[in-house]
Amino acid sequence: MAIQRSKFFLYLDAYFRTYNLSVMKRINNLYVFIIIFALFLVLSSCAPGNEKFDAEPAGFLMGLWHGFISLVTFVISLFNDNVTIYEIDNTGKLYNLGFVLGAAIFFGGGSKSSCSRK
Repeated sequence: MAIQRSKFFLYLDAYFRTYNLSVMKRINNLYVFIIIFALFLVLSSCAPGNEKFDAEPAGFLMGLWHGFISLVTFVISLFNDNVTIYEIDNTGKLYNLGFVLGAAIFFGGGSKSSCSRK
């Protein structure tokens, strides 16, 4: 008696056969998906709005980190009301500086605007 496969795996098999992807390409796509999903979980675990900032406000380094993960936290905040993009309990100017620098590092800053176009 043959083992029945779920509809999900049958759908995936049909997808890969339709686009004629090799086995190695399928495995590489799976690894990329797993890595992206793991990074998404790791980055979302350090999002602003954490209870640890009730005792001590967020400083420059946490502002830098929150600015760097601002895109991820924005996407999560669309689905979860407990996650915010910006930490309210912060030290003020240093946190703001770190947040802006982190966002500039992640989004590329102004480096692409200085390149000459041909």
